[in-house]
Amino acid sequence: MKILIIQDHLRSGGTERQSVLLANACAASGHAATLLTFRPGGRLASTVAPDVARPVLQPFDLGLDWFAPRLLARARALEPDVVLCMGRMANCCAGRLQKALPRATVIATMRTGKRLPARFRASLHAVRHIVANSRDARDTLVREHAVPREKISVIHNSLVFPAQASGAAAASARSLLRSEHHATPATTVLLNVAMFRPEKNQRELIEIAAGLPPSPDWQLWLAGDGPARSACERLVAARQLGARVKFLGFHRDPAPLYGAADFAVHASWSEALSNFLIEAQAHGLPAVAYEAQGIAECFVPGRTGWVIPRDDRAAFRAALAALLSEPPAAREARAAEARAYARATFDPARQVSAYLELFTLLTSRTEP
Repeated sequence: MKILIIQDHLRSGGTERQSVLLANACAASGHAATLLTFRPGGRLASTVAPDVARPVLQPFDLGLDWFAPRLLARARALEPDVVLCMGRMANCCAGRLQKALPRATVIATMRTGKRLPARFRASLHAVRHIVANSRDARDTLVREHAVPREKISVIHNSLVFPAQASGAAAASARSLLRSEHHATPATTVLLNVAMFRPEKNQRELIEIAAGLPPSPDWQLWLAGDGPARSACERLVAARQLGARVKFLGFHRDPAPLYGAADFAVHASWSEALSNFLIEAQAHGLPAVAYEAQGIAECFVPGRTGWVIPRDDRAAFRAALAALLSEPPAAREARAAEARAYARATFDPARQVSAYLELFTLLTSRTEP
């Protein structure tokens, strides 16, 4: 099967990681996999497997996520059986791709809680099928965009970073990483891993942290990079939180951070299913997160994670305060349940198999 996956740019976000994981897995399964991007380069470009074809549309990086010169011509030349559009920009082109490739199965994806552009909305009705990465996203498509439920498949995100093995080596790595950031064994580490963009809302996490009591001891670790980071750093300075809030920068593999932290915190309003939260769960981190599309599917609500009404800082702090005061045995029980839930629900082999089975089913329907 010829599988074409389209993404605007291989930046370090969750959708991009899912695109790379799926392209690599399709190639490893013996399919002719192509990962086409509008822009060249990107932090994740080096993680694409050698047997995945990598055409790029822009001759050099123009910094324009929406500019896809000769997209239809390149897609026709590849003669794909399946085209999977990942990210908002690619999905805006999905309807035109289906029209240009009438014998191919073009699949749109719903992975965002943001308002959909008009071309994205039009594509939803032009393509053959849609993959939503949460049941909540599927219901949004049906309720707000009048997409027939039978045209939508729900396939959750895959875990990208495997959980680290436990034991003496893991404990040593945890201790070393925490000591680098002046966290003692008694310090509770709250972790957020995300690109610094306004919609990721790290500013809100800082404001929430500013109202936490100083005892028991805690730190907030913000891992990632992006245009909103400098503003967050200024906010931390203004709130005099420099000893509590740590900026860890971009980590190609954040698994060691999960191993060194205690809880995951998340305030984004634009998610459809958070890669960060499912990875944190797989590493045993209970989570507190603001309500957003698909967030309640990232964990077991009320047991391994808590969904907080958006902008309710008092409720967010209260949930954190309750977790901070839990005894070690209760924490470990929650961590064990979180690991079991995430590894069963978001297993990469299971998710990739679901995609390939869907591709096979859909292409069989379009064969003459």
